[in-house]
Amino acid sequence: MYSNFFIHRCKNFLHKMMIKLITLSSIVAVAAIGSGLITYKLHSVPKKPELNLQKWWGIGEKPKEEDTSIKIFNIDFNDTMIHDLKQRLKNHRPFTKSLEGIQSEYGINTKYLDKIITYWLDKYDFKKRAELLNRYSHYKTRIQGLDIHFIRETPKARGLKVLPLLLLHGWPSSSKEFDKIIPMLTSKRNKYNFVFEVIAADLPGFGFSEGTNKPGLNPVQIGIIMRNLMKRLGFDKFYLQAGDWGSQCATHMVTMFPDEILGFHTNMPFSSRPVSAVKMLLGSLAPDVAVDSRYVDRIYPLKKLFSYLLKESGYFHIQATKPDTIGVALSDSPAGLAAYIVEKMGVVSNRDQLNTPHGGIENLHLDDVLDTITIVWTNNCIVTSSRIYAEAFAWPEVNIIHNIPTPVPTAAINFKYEVLYQPDWILRDKFPNLVSSNTLDLGGHFAALQTPQVLVDDIFSATAKFLDFNAKKNR
Repeated sequence: MYSNFFIHRCKNFLHKMMIKLITLSSIVAVAAIGSGLITYKLHSVPKKPELNLQKWWGIGEKPKEEDTSIKIFNIDFNDTMIHDLKQRLKNHRPFTKSLEGIQSEYGINTKYLDKIITYWLDKYDFKKRAELLNRYSHYKTRIQGLDIHFIRETPKARGLKVLPLLLLHGWPSSSKEFDKIIPMLTSKRNKYNFVFEVIAADLPGFGFSEGTNKPGLNPVQIGIIMRNLMKRLGFDKFYLQAGDWGSQCATHMVTMFPDEILGFHTNMPFSSRPVSAVKMLLGSLAPDVAVDSRYVDRIYPLKKLFSYLLKESGYFHIQATKPDTIGVALSDSPAGLAAYIVEKMGVVSNRDQLNTPHGGIENLHLDDVLDTITIVWTNNCIVTSSRIYAEAFAWPEVNIIHNIPTPVPTAAINFKYEVLYQPDWILRDKFPNLVSSNTLDLGGHFAALQTPQVLVDDIFSATAKFLDFNAKKNR
Protein backbone atom coordinates (compact mmCIF):
# COMPACT_ATOMS: atom_id res chain seq x y z
CA MET A 1 0.00 0.00 0.00
CA TYR A 2 2.79 2.38 0.93
CA SER A 3 4.61 1.60 -2.29
CA ASN A 4 1.47 2.37 -4.31
CA PHE A 5 0.98 5.58 -2.33
CA PHE A 6 4.63 6.52 -2.93
CA ILE A 7 4.32 5.81 -6.65
CA HIS A 8 1.12 7.86 -6.80
CA ARG A 9 2.81 10.80 -5.05
CA CYS A 10 5.77 10.55 -7.40
CA LYS A 11 3.46 10.59 -10.39
CA ASN A 12 1.68 13.68 -9.03
CA PHE A 13 5.01 15.37 -8.34
CA LEU A 14 6.35 14.56 -11.80
CA HIS A 15 3.09 15.71 -13.36
CA LYS A 16 3.24 19.05 -11.55
CA MET A 17 6.92 19.45 -12.44
CA MET A 18 6.15 18.78 -16.08
CA ILE A 19 3.39 21.43 -16.02
CA LYS A 20 5.79 23.91 -14.41
CA LEU A 21 8.54 23.09 -16.90
CA ILE A 22 6.14 23.46 -19.81
CA THR A 23 4.84 26.75 -18.38
CA LEU A 24 8.37 28.01 -17.77
CA SER A 25 9.45 26.94 -21.24
CA SER A 26 6.43 28.71 -22.69
CA ILE A 27 7.28 31.87 -20.79
CA VAL A 28 10.92 31.67 -21.93
CA ALA A 29 9.81 31.01 -25.51
CA VAL A 30 7.33 33.89 -25.45
CA ALA A 31 9.96 36.15 -23.88
CA ALA A 32 12.51 35.11 -26.52
CA ILE A 33 10.03 35.67 -29.32
CA GLY A 34 9.00 39.00 -27.79
CA SER A 35 12.62 40.02 -27.36
CA GLY A 36 13.35 38.98 -30.93
CA LEU A 37 10.38 40.93 -32.24
CA ILE A 38 11.39 44.01 -30.26
CA THR A 39 14.98 43.71 -31.49
CA TYR A 40 13.75 43.23 -35.05
CA LYS A 41 11.41 46.19 -34.72
CA LEU A 42 14.13 48.42 -33.28
CA HIS A 43 16.57 47.55 -36.05
CA SER A 44 14.06 47.51 -38.90
CA VAL A 45 14.42 50.29 -41.45
CA PRO A 46 11.30 51.94 -42.83
CA LYS A 47 10.82 52.70 -46.49
CA LYS A 48 11.70 56.22 -47.57
CA PRO A 49 8.55 58.30 -47.91
CA GLU A 50 7.58 59.70 -51.29
CA LEU A 51 8.19 63.45 -51.12
CA ASN A 52 7.49 66.28 -53.53
CA LEU A 53 10.95 67.70 -54.24
CA GLN A 54 9.48 70.85 -55.80
CA LYS A 55 6.78 71.66 -53.26
CA TRP A 56 5.73 75.31 -53.43
CA TRP A 57 6.28 77.29 -50.23
CA GLY A 58 5.74 80.77 -51.66
CA ILE A 59 2.69 82.97 -51.36
CA GLY A 60 -0.23 81.87 -53.52
CA GLU A 61 -0.14 79.23 -56.23
CA LYS A 62 2.96 78.07 -58.06
CA PRO A 63 3.43 80.11 -61.25
CA LYS A 64 3.85 78.47 -64.65
CA GLU A 65 7.32 79.97 -64.99
CA GLU A 66 9.61 80.34 -61.98
CA ASP A 67 12.24 83.01 -61.47
CA THR A 68 15.54 81.12 -61.34
CA SER A 69 17.83 84.16 -61.41
CA ILE A 70 20.57 84.70 -58.83
CA LYS A 71 20.79 88.28 -57.62
CA ILE A 72 23.56 90.09 -55.75
CA PHE A 73 22.44 91.05 -52.24
CA ASN A 74 23.82 93.69 -49.88
CA ILE A 75 23.23 93.70 -46.12
CA ASP A 76 21.99 97.07 -44.94
CA PHE A 77 21.29 98.17 -41.38
CA ASN A 78 19.42 101.27 -42.50
CA ASP A 79 18.97 104.50 -40.54
CA THR A 80 15.21 104.05 -40.09
CA MET A 81 15.68 100.63 -38.47
CA ILE A 82 18.56 101.87 -36.29
CA HIS A 83 16.60 104.90 -35.08
CA ASP A 84 13.52 102.83 -34.25
CA LEU A 85 15.60 100.20 -32.46
CA LYS A 86 17.46 102.75 -30.35
CA GLN A 87 14.23 104.52 -29.38
CA ARG A 88 12.74 101.23 -28.22
CA LEU A 89 15.89 100.41 -26.24
CA LYS A 90 15.94 103.84 -24.59
CA ASN A 91 12.28 103.58 -23.64
CA HIS A 92 12.26 100.07 -22.20
CA ARG A 93 10.67 99.68 -18.78
CA PRO A 94 13.08 99.24 -15.84
CA PHE A 95 14.17 95.61 -15.54
CA THR A 96 13.12 93.65 -12.47
CA LYS A 97 16.20 93.21 -10.31
CA SER A 98 17.68 89.74 -9.99
CA LEU A 99 17.20 88.04 -6.62
CA GLU A 100 19.81 88.47 -3.88
CA GLY A 101 22.66 86.00 -4.24
CA ILE A 102 21.45 84.90 -7.70
CA GLN A 103 23.59 85.41 -10.79
CA SER A 104 22.22 83.62 -13.89
CA GLU A 105 20.59 80.60 -12.28
CA TYR A 106 17.09 82.03 -12.82
CA GLY A 107 17.84 83.24 -16.35
CA ILE A 108 19.29 86.50 -17.62
CA ASN A 109 20.97 88.64 -14.97
CA THR A 110 19.21 91.99 -15.49
CA LYS A 111 22.12 94.07 -14.20
CA TYR A 112 24.31 92.38 -16.82
CA LEU A 113 21.56 92.84 -19.43
CA ASP A 114 21.69 96.58 -18.73
CA LYS A 115 25.35 96.55 -19.79
CA ILE A 116 24.50 94.75 -23.02
CA ILE A 117 21.69 97.18 -23.85
CA THR A 118 23.98 100.15 -23.12
CA TYR A 119 26.67 98.68 -25.39
CA TRP A 120 24.11 98.03 -28.15
CA LEU A 121 22.93 101.64 -27.88
CA ASP A 122 26.25 103.46 -27.56
CA LYS A 123 29.12 101.29 -28.80
CA TYR A 124 27.82 98.74 -31.28
CA ASP A 125 28.63 100.22 -34.69
CA PHE A 126 25.73 99.16 -36.94
CA LYS A 127 27.27 100.48 -40.15
CA LYS A 128 30.68 98.99 -39.50
CA ARG A 129 29.20 95.61 -38.60
CA ALA A 130 27.15 95.60 -41.83
CA GLU A 131 30.29 96.52 -43.75
CA LEU A 132 32.15 93.58 -42.17
CA LEU A 133 29.34 91.21 -43.10
CA ASN A 134 29.42 92.55 -46.67
CA ARG A 135 33.08 91.67 -47.14
CA TYR A 136 31.75 88.40 -48.50
CA SER A 137 29.69 87.93 -51.66
CA HIS A 138 26.01 87.74 -50.78
CA TYR A 139 23.22 86.54 -53.07
CA LYS A 140 19.54 85.69 -53.15
CA THR A 141 17.66 83.26 -55.35
CA ARG A 142 14.11 81.93 -55.30
CA ILE A 143 13.85 78.25 -54.42
CA GLN A 144 10.38 76.67 -54.33
CA GLY A 145 8.81 80.09 -53.93
CA LEU A 146 11.08 81.44 -51.18
CA ASP A 147 13.91 83.98 -51.52
CA ILE A 148 16.93 82.19 -50.06
CA HIS A 149 19.95 84.22 -48.97
CA PHE A 150 23.44 82.74 -49.11
CA ILE A 151 27.11 83.64 -49.09
CA ARG A 152 29.32 82.18 -51.80
CA GLU A 153 33.08 82.47 -51.57
CA THR A 154 35.48 80.96 -54.09
CA PRO A 155 39.09 80.26 -53.06
CA LYS A 156 41.86 82.28 -54.64
CA ALA A 157 44.44 79.48 -54.35
CA ARG A 158 45.47 77.78 -57.58
CA GLY A 159 46.55 74.23 -58.34
CA LEU A 160 44.34 72.64 -55.67
CA LYS A 161 41.15 70.59 -55.75
CA VAL A 162 38.19 72.88 -55.05
CA LEU A 163 35.49 71.11 -53.05
CA PRO A 164 32.01 72.62 -52.70
CA LEU A 165 30.99 72.87 -49.05
CA LEU A 166 27.51 73.86 -47.84
CA LEU A 167 27.39 75.31 -44.30
CA LEU A 168 24.10 75.17 -42.39
CA HIS A 169 23.45 76.99 -39.10
CA GLY A 170 20.77 76.59 -36.43
CA TRP A 171 18.54 78.73 -34.21
CA PRO A 172 18.65 81.69 -33.60
CA SER A 173 21.49 82.13 -36.02
CA SER A 174 22.13 82.74 -39.72
CA SER A 175 25.01 82.47 -42.16
CA LYS A 176 26.66 85.21 -40.05
CA GLU A 177 27.66 82.39 -37.69
CA PHE A 178 30.28 81.26 -40.22
CA ASP A 179 31.98 84.57 -41.02
CA LYS A 180 35.10 83.67 -38.98
CA ILE A 181 35.65 80.30 -40.62
CA ILE A 182 34.94 81.22 -44.25
CA PRO A 183 38.40 82.69 -44.92
CA MET A 184 40.03 79.70 -43.20
CA LEU A 185 38.09 77.24 -45.35
CA THR A 186 38.88 79.06 -48.59
CA SER A 187 42.63 79.37 -47.89
CA LYS A 188 45.41 76.94 -48.75
CA ARG A 189 46.64 74.70 -45.94
CA ASN A 190 49.84 72.75 -45.57
CA LYS A 191 49.56 68.96 -46.14
CA TYR A 192 46.18 69.26 -47.84
CA ASN A 193 45.79 69.26 -51.64
CA PHE A 194 42.28 70.70 -51.55
CA VAL A 195 40.45 73.82 -50.49
CA PHE A 196 36.76 74.69 -50.22
CA GLU A 197 34.34 76.77 -52.19
CA VAL A 198 31.96 77.81 -49.42
CA ILE A 199 28.21 78.27 -49.67
CA ALA A 200 26.78 79.45 -46.33
CA ALA A 201 23.01 79.63 -46.55
CA ASP A 202 20.34 81.13 -44.32
CA LEU A 203 17.67 78.52 -43.62
CA PRO A 204 14.21 79.66 -44.79
CA GLY A 205 12.66 81.91 -42.14
CA PHE A 206 16.10 82.67 -40.67
CA GLY A 207 18.39 85.64 -41.26
CA PHE A 208 17.76 87.21 -44.66
CA SER A 209 15.93 84.19 -46.11
CA GLU A 210 12.19 84.40 -46.60
CA GLY A 211 9.85 82.39 -44.40
CA THR A 212 6.72 80.62 -45.59
CA ASN A 213 3.04 81.32 -44.95
CA LYS A 214 2.23 77.61 -45.21
CA PRO A 215 2.47 74.94 -42.47
CA GLY A 216 4.80 71.98 -42.90
CA LEU A 217 8.20 73.56 -43.52
CA ASN A 218 10.02 71.08 -41.29
CA PRO A 219 13.72 70.08 -41.31
CA VAL A 220 13.09 67.45 -44.00
CA GLN A 221 11.52 70.03 -46.32
CA ILE A 222 14.26 72.55 -45.50
CA GLY A 223 16.81 69.90 -46.45
CA ILE A 224 15.11 69.56 -49.84
CA ILE A 225 15.27 73.34 -50.34
CA MET A 226 18.98 73.39 -49.47
CA ARG A 227 19.66 70.53 -51.87
CA ASN A 228 17.79 72.38 -54.61
CA LEU A 229 19.80 75.51 -53.84
CA MET A 230 23.02 73.60 -54.49
CA LYS A 231 21.60 72.27 -57.74
CA ARG A 232 20.67 75.82 -58.74
CA LEU A 233 24.32 76.80 -58.15
CA GLY A 234 25.51 73.96 -60.37
CA PHE A 235 26.60 71.43 -57.75
CA ASP A 236 25.32 67.89 -58.29
CA LYS A 237 27.65 66.57 -55.57
CA PHE A 238 28.94 68.44 -52.52
CA TYR A 239 30.04 68.29 -48.88
CA LEU A 240 28.07 69.37 -45.81
CA GLN A 241 28.98 70.95 -42.48
CA ALA A 242 26.32 71.78 -39.93
CA GLY A 243 25.29 72.20 -36.31
CA ASP A 244 22.06 72.59 -34.33
CA TRP A 245 18.94 72.59 -36.57
CA GLY A 246 21.23 72.84 -39.57
CA SER A 247 22.62 69.46 -38.54
CA GLN A 248 19.10 68.03 -38.39
CA CYS A 249 18.36 69.35 -41.90
CA ALA A 250 21.71 68.00 -43.11
CA THR A 251 21.06 64.61 -41.50
CA HIS A 252 17.86 64.36 -43.51
CA MET A 253 19.72 65.45 -46.65
CA VAL A 254 22.32 62.68 -46.35
CA THR A 255 19.48 60.20 -45.83
CA MET A 256 17.35 61.39 -48.77
CA PHE A 257 20.19 62.15 -51.22
CA PRO A 258 23.12 59.85 -50.31
CA ASP A 259 24.45 59.81 -53.89
CA GLU A 260 24.70 63.60 -54.00
CA ILE A 261 26.55 64.28 -50.74
CA LEU A 262 30.20 63.26 -50.57
CA GLY A 263 30.71 63.76 -46.84
CA PHE A 264 28.94 65.16 -43.78
CA HIS A 265 30.76 66.91 -40.94
CA THR A 266 28.73 67.87 -37.89
CA ASN A 267 29.44 69.54 -34.57
CA MET A 268 26.08 68.34 -33.23
CA PRO A 269 26.10 64.62 -34.07
CA PHE A 270 22.98 62.75 -32.98
CA SER A 271 21.10 59.59 -33.85
CA SER A 272 17.35 59.85 -33.28
CA ARG A 273 16.64 56.22 -34.17
CA PRO A 274 14.53 54.35 -31.57
CA VAL A 275 17.28 51.74 -31.15
CA SER A 276 19.66 54.56 -30.14
CA ALA A 277 17.33 55.64 -27.32
CA VAL A 278 17.19 52.04 -26.04
CA LYS A 279 20.98 51.77 -26.19
CA MET A 280 21.32 55.00 -24.23
CA LEU A 281 19.05 53.60 -21.51
CA LEU A 282 20.88 50.24 -21.44
CA GLY A 283 24.20 52.05 -21.22
CA SER A 284 23.14 53.52 -17.89
CA LEU A 285 23.43 50.00 -16.39
CA ALA A 286 27.18 49.98 -17.08
CA PRO A 287 28.27 53.55 -17.93
CA ASP A 288 32.01 52.81 -17.82
CA VAL A 289 31.52 50.10 -20.43
CA ALA A 290 29.12 52.14 -22.60
CA VAL A 291 31.23 55.31 -22.73
CA ASP A 292 34.89 56.22 -22.54
CA SER A 293 35.52 56.93 -18.84
CA ARG A 294 36.68 60.47 -19.71
CA TYR A 295 33.22 61.35 -21.06
CA VAL A 296 30.83 59.37 -18.87
CA ASP A 297 29.60 62.52 -17.12
CA ARG A 298 28.40 63.95 -20.46
CA ILE A 299 25.61 61.40 -20.61
CA TYR A 300 25.43 59.47 -17.32
CA PRO A 301 23.86 59.35 -14.82
CA LEU A 302 20.75 59.93 -16.91
CA LYS A 303 19.07 61.62 -13.95
CA LYS A 304 21.66 64.41 -14.15
CA LEU A 305 21.30 64.69 -17.95
CA PHE A 306 17.50 64.78 -17.82
CA SER A 307 17.60 67.31 -14.99
CA TYR A 308 19.78 69.58 -17.13
CA LEU A 309 17.57 69.14 -20.20
CA LEU A 310 14.41 69.78 -18.17
CA LYS A 311 15.87 72.95 -16.70
CA GLU A 312 17.21 74.36 -19.97
CA SER A 313 14.58 73.24 -22.48
CA GLY A 314 11.61 75.37 -21.41
CA TYR A 315 12.09 77.63 -24.45
CA PHE A 316 12.22 74.48 -26.61
CA HIS A 317 8.82 73.33 -25.39
CA ILE A 318 7.30 76.78 -25.93
CA GLN A 319 8.67 77.04 -29.46
CA ALA A 320 7.68 73.44 -30.25
CA THR A 321 4.07 74.12 -29.24
CA LYS A 322 3.16 77.84 -29.40
CA PRO A 323 5.99 79.76 -31.14
CA ASP A 324 3.71 82.53 -32.37
CA THR A 325 2.68 83.58 -28.86
CA ILE A 326 6.17 84.19 -27.48
CA GLY A 327 6.98 85.70 -30.86
CA VAL A 328 4.63 88.63 -30.26
CA ALA A 329 6.60 89.73 -27.21
CA LEU A 330 10.01 89.14 -28.78
CA SER A 331 9.08 90.94 -32.02
CA ASP A 332 7.93 94.02 -30.11
CA SER A 333 10.76 94.48 -27.59
CA PRO A 334 14.42 94.48 -28.64
CA ALA A 335 15.43 94.40 -24.96
CA GLY A 336 13.29 91.29 -24.49
CA LEU A 337 14.70 89.76 -27.65
CA ALA A 338 18.24 90.39 -26.43
CA ALA A 339 17.50 88.86 -23.02
CA TYR A 340 15.95 85.77 -24.61
CA ILE A 341 18.72 85.14 -27.13
CA VAL A 342 21.66 86.08 -24.89
CA GLU A 343 20.49 83.75 -22.14
CA LYS A 344 20.17 80.78 -24.50
CA MET A 345 23.44 81.44 -26.36
CA GLY A 346 25.26 81.80 -23.06
CA VAL A 347 24.17 78.58 -21.40
CA VAL A 348 25.10 76.40 -24.39
CA SER A 349 28.51 78.07 -24.61
CA ASN A 350 29.34 77.12 -21.00
CA ARG A 351 26.61 75.79 -18.73
CA ASP A 352 29.04 75.67 -15.81
CA GLN A 353 29.00 79.48 -15.63
CA LEU A 354 25.43 80.07 -14.45
CA ASN A 355 26.98 81.29 -11.20
CA THR A 356 28.34 84.34 -13.05
CA PRO A 357 26.43 87.46 -14.15
CA HIS A 358 27.13 86.73 -17.82
CA GLY A 359 25.84 83.14 -17.66
CA GLY A 360 28.37 81.88 -20.24
CA ILE A 361 27.87 84.54 -22.92
CA GLU A 362 31.37 85.97 -22.47
CA ASN A 363 32.75 82.88 -24.20
CA LEU A 364 31.54 84.61 -27.37
CA HIS A 365 32.48 88.06 -28.63
CA LEU A 366 29.70 90.52 -27.80
CA ASP A 367 29.71 92.05 -31.29
CA ASP A 368 29.09 88.58 -32.76
CA VAL A 369 26.18 88.05 -30.38
CA LEU A 370 24.71 91.47 -31.22
CA ASP A 371 25.16 90.80 -34.95
CA THR A 372 22.94 87.75 -34.48
CA ILE A 373 20.31 89.66 -32.49
CA THR A 374 20.38 92.65 -34.87
CA ILE A 375 19.84 90.38 -37.89
CA VAL A 376 16.87 88.73 -36.17
CA TRP A 377 15.44 92.17 -35.26
CA THR A 378 16.06 93.71 -38.70
CA ASN A 379 14.29 90.88 -40.50
CA ASN A 380 11.59 90.35 -37.85
CA CYS A 381 12.27 86.63 -38.11
CA ILE A 382 12.08 85.42 -34.52
CA VAL A 383 8.66 83.84 -35.21
CA THR A 384 9.49 82.31 -38.60
CA SER A 385 12.75 80.87 -37.25
CA SER A 386 11.19 79.56 -34.03
CA ARG A 387 8.51 77.66 -35.95
CA ILE A 388 11.08 75.04 -36.95
CA TYR A 389 10.69 73.59 -33.45
CA ALA A 390 6.94 73.08 -33.93
CA GLU A 391 7.22 71.80 -37.50
CA ALA A 392 9.91 69.25 -36.57
CA PHE A 393 7.50 67.37 -34.31
CA ALA A 394 4.27 67.73 -36.30
CA TRP A 395 4.95 65.67 -39.42
CA PRO A 396 5.44 61.86 -39.63
CA GLU A 397 7.95 62.13 -42.50
CA VAL A 398 10.51 63.54 -40.04
CA ASN A 399 10.40 60.49 -37.74
CA ILE A 400 10.45 58.08 -40.67
CA ILE A 401 13.59 59.61 -42.19
CA HIS A 402 15.23 59.84 -38.76
CA ASN A 403 14.97 56.04 -38.56
CA ILE A 404 16.78 55.35 -41.85
CA PRO A 405 20.59 54.94 -41.69
CA THR A 406 22.68 56.78 -44.27
CA PRO A 407 25.70 55.39 -46.13
CA VAL A 408 27.26 58.87 -46.51
CA PRO A 409 30.68 59.07 -44.81
CA THR A 410 30.25 61.14 -41.67
CA ALA A 411 32.53 62.94 -39.23
CA ALA A 412 31.57 64.03 -35.73
CA ILE A 413 33.19 66.53 -33.42
CA ASN A 414 31.86 66.74 -29.87
CA PHE A 415 32.56 69.98 -28.04
CA LYS A 416 32.42 69.99 -24.25
CA TYR A 417 29.28 72.10 -23.78
CA GLU A 418 27.24 70.78 -26.68
CA VAL A 419 23.64 70.19 -25.64
CA LEU A 420 23.70 66.40 -26.13
CA TYR A 421 26.41 63.76 -26.41
CA GLN A 422 26.30 60.26 -27.86
CA PRO A 423 29.23 57.81 -28.04
CA ASP A 424 30.25 56.39 -31.40
CA TRP A 425 28.56 53.00 -30.91
CA ILE A 426 25.23 54.82 -30.75
CA LEU A 427 26.00 57.33 -33.52
CA ARG A 428 26.69 54.42 -35.88
CA ASP A 429 23.01 53.43 -35.70
CA LYS A 430 22.35 56.40 -37.99
CA PHE A 431 25.82 56.91 -39.47
CA PRO A 432 27.37 53.45 -40.06
CA ASN A 433 30.22 55.02 -42.04
CA LEU A 434 31.46 57.21 -39.19
CA VAL A 435 34.97 57.80 -40.52
CA SER A 436 36.04 60.34 -37.91
CA SER A 437 34.99 61.20 -34.36
CA ASN A 438 36.67 63.58 -31.94
CA THR A 439 35.57 64.49 -28.43
CA LEU A 440 37.10 67.64 -26.95
CA ASP A 441 37.36 69.11 -23.49
CA LEU A 442 36.61 72.61 -24.71
CA GLY A 443 34.13 74.63 -26.73
CA GLY A 444 30.38 74.79 -26.97
CA HIS A 445 27.32 74.84 -29.20
CA PHE A 446 28.29 77.81 -31.44
CA ALA A 447 31.58 76.29 -32.51
CA ALA A 448 32.18 78.50 -35.56
CA LEU A 449 32.03 81.59 -33.31
CA GLN A 450 33.65 80.21 -30.16
CA THR A 451 36.38 77.88 -31.44
CA PRO A 452 36.67 78.59 -35.20
CA GLN A 453 40.22 77.32 -35.63
CA VAL A 454 39.51 74.00 -33.92
CA LEU A 455 36.39 73.50 -36.01
CA VAL A 456 38.17 74.24 -39.29
CA ASP A 457 41.08 71.95 -38.42
CA ASP A 458 38.61 69.12 -37.91
CA ILE A 459 36.74 69.88 -41.16
CA PHE A 460 39.95 69.62 -43.19
CA SER A 461 41.05 66.45 -41.40
CA ALA A 462 37.63 64.83 -41.85
CA THR A 463 37.42 65.78 -45.53
CA ALA A 464 40.72 64.04 -46.22
CA LYS A 465 39.10 60.90 -44.79
CA PHE A 466 36.00 61.46 -46.91
CA LEU A 467 38.18 61.60 -50.02
CA ASP A 468 39.93 58.33 -49.04
CA PHE A 469 36.62 56.64 -48.26
CA ASN A 470 35.07 57.64 -51.59
CA ALA A 471 38.19 56.67 -53.53
CA LYS A 472 38.12 53.15 -52.02
CA LYS A 473 34.37 52.86 -52.66
CA ASN A 474 34.81 53.75 -56.33
CA ARG A 475 37.62 51.31 -57.05
